[in-house]
Amino acid sequence: MQHLFEPIKLNDAITLNNRIIMAPLTRCMADANLVPTDDMVKYYARRADTGLIISEATIIRPDAQGYPNTPGIYTQQQILGWRKVTDAVHQNGGKIFLQLWHTGRVAHPYFYDADYVLAPSAIGVDGTVPRMRELEYITPKPASREEILELVEDYRQAAINALEAGFDGVEIHGANGYLIDQFLHFASNQREDEFGGNAENMARFALQVVDAVSEAIGSERTALRLSPGAYFNMESDPRDKQVFDYLLQTLESRELCYLHVGIFDDNMTFDYLGGKVSDYMRAYYSNTLMGVGGFTPESGNAALAAGKFDLLAIGRPLIANPDYVAKVKAGEALTDYSDDMLAQLV
Repeated sequence: MQHLFEPIKLNDAITLNNRIIMAPLTRCMADANLVPTDDMVKYYARRADTGLIISEATIIRPDAQGYPNTPGIYTQQQILGWRKVTDAVHQNGGKIFLQLWHTGRVAHPYFYDADYVLAPSAIGVDGTVPRMRELEYITPKPASREEILELVEDYRQAAINALEAGFDGVEIHGANGYLIDQFLHFASNQREDEFGGNAENMARFALQVVDAVSEAIGSERTALRLSPGAYFNMESDPRDKQVFDYLLQTLESRELCYLHVGIFDDNMTFDYLGGKVSDYMRAYYSNTLMGVGGFTPESGNAALAAGKFDLLAIGRPLIANPDYVAKVKAGEALTDYSDDMLAQLV
């Protein structure tokens, strides 16, 4: 397992003790004001021996919310709540990034007392809100140019707030069918202005967010998660590859901290990408890449050894095993994950 436990210097600002990363895991455990709780402080602190913790997805403004009790980073109360988390992680020798999130067309007005949902185009998703199945999704309103500029500014301010809260950096959530990802796929973006219609236009919003955040806090503290393979609240379209070919090549020069593969299972394949998302991203992006999606310690170590990626994100096994790093290092058996573990923060 030596590759898992190799330190890695990502840049002059960020050096990690090992290559095991805690993946962002939505737990819906913030309080009524979307402030992190004391249970969340303990939860993250117990996992500080990972090389880096990526927080659960955290909304940048009220209309970003699509699930109950997901934390925010747009009020002073929320910033102070997160400060308790980051202090505890740092006291235990860890590092932690905040994942910046807007859910786009899978937001719901119930959470922010309004009559709209913002998205690239007026294309809704079927179904109901997880954990609140009485709430049906609504058809979104296409964001105007002015609203897009406001969104970019809110991502920038959220990144500044994250550093005020003590985070070591941020990961922009541009994956998994949420707002930024919705701009990157033809199934959800049918705009005819400078934010739609071709690869350069469809990648524009993502790049504007990346550039605004990087300018505010430094590219060395800015990361991005992407889902070139449409699979979650999104239909595939072979034309999507053109968008991600352009986006990945353009990101090469941005000197980000890392790029994170947005996939739930790395064994999933997509014909228009030529196979696995992680292989596609590695082929088009030569800088620091984070893999994720069902890896065991053994398969993850082998993937690192083979150069498939540079960092390994672990999700559900870290819910089941707060002491994941210690167990793997000692060769001990891991506790299996089960869904009933979601009812409490351990």
